[in-house]
Amino acid sequence: MLQTLKQNWFSNVRGDVLSGLVVALALIPEAIAFSIIAGVDPRVGLYASFCIAVVIAFVGGRPGMISAATGAMALLMVTLVREHGLQYLLAATLLCGLLQIGVGYLRLGSLMRFVSRSVVTGFVNALAILIFMAQLPELTDVTWHVYAMTAAGLGIIYLFPHVPKLGKVIPSPLVCILSMTAVAMYFGLDIRTVADMGDLPDTLPVFLWPEVPLTFETLAIIFPYSAALAVVGLLESLMTATIVDDLTDTGSDKNRECKGQGVSNIVSGLFGGMAGCAMIGQSVINVKSGGRTRLSTLIAGVVLLLMVVFLSDWVGQIPMAALVAVMIMV
Repeated sequence: MLQTLKQNWFSNVRGDVLSGLVVALALIPEAIAFSIIAGVDPRVGLYASFCIAVVIAFVGGRPGMISAATGAMALLMVTLVREHGLQYLLAATLLCGLLQIGVGYLRLGSLMRFVSRSVVTGFVNALAILIFMAQLPELTDVTWHVYAMTAAGLGIIYLFPHVPKLGKVIPSPLVCILSMTAVAMYFGLDIRTVADMGDLPDTLPVFLWPEVPLTFETLAIIFPYSAALAVVGLLESLMTATIVDDLTDTGSDKNRECKGQGVSNIVSGLFGGMAGCAMIGQSVINVKSGGRTRLSTLIAGVVLLLMVVFLSDWVGQIPMAALVAVMIMV
């Protein structure tokens, strides 16, 4: 028992803490952006990312994988939010979680072993293209400072690991974010920052029950969305788990991951967050920054909340160019 606890949580403390910091910084603008896509307040995405990351660290089946609010899930919510509002989205999130738990108990996650290597490769390449394309708006119609900072950030990410001693201790994406933020603040550069993405929350999330009537009419409204969210969320999560398995040369429990995704989405819905799933981009950042155990996922979630609530003035000054460089690295 103690040996398993140490292996899953404390076998790589330094690497997990540092990688968790990197992931938390990179999660903030994405959570805000996905909230905007879904048509909800940025706090909904940020609270979701915190709740899902923290819960999945304990109940997920793939140590070191990052789960939070995602773009794929946000796109499925647009119509529901527009036609029925936030409360129905929270109810759909709860039902989505219940459906995912059911999938886990039916052991349907085991079917992932029948997915061919070519399908996984295609999935990874397609996501790589989408992640890169998603960065282009931050590099369009901007000043030369943005291009210079992005190029400098990429240089730091790829060259810093070769620095004697320090290169193997501190994740280069973290060095990129901190150094580019310092440069932007020192020279007072007029470039797009995290604060320009939307308002950051100033309070901790609180428990709330969706204010919707408990009727079959409500169920008829939310069920199609919940089912779609459950299927898409599990497909992306299980694909990402397979990729992290390959990157770390370790195995994972896919059925436990299905249940874990369900539990985390239920908690998210009860604390005012939207549904989410595993994120391949953030998971790769975590692994490449040295994250290996559940501690890295927990650190990412906790630090995310602490930063946006208590250090929002500082976090808001992070230049988007630095985060673009990190995402291009993915």
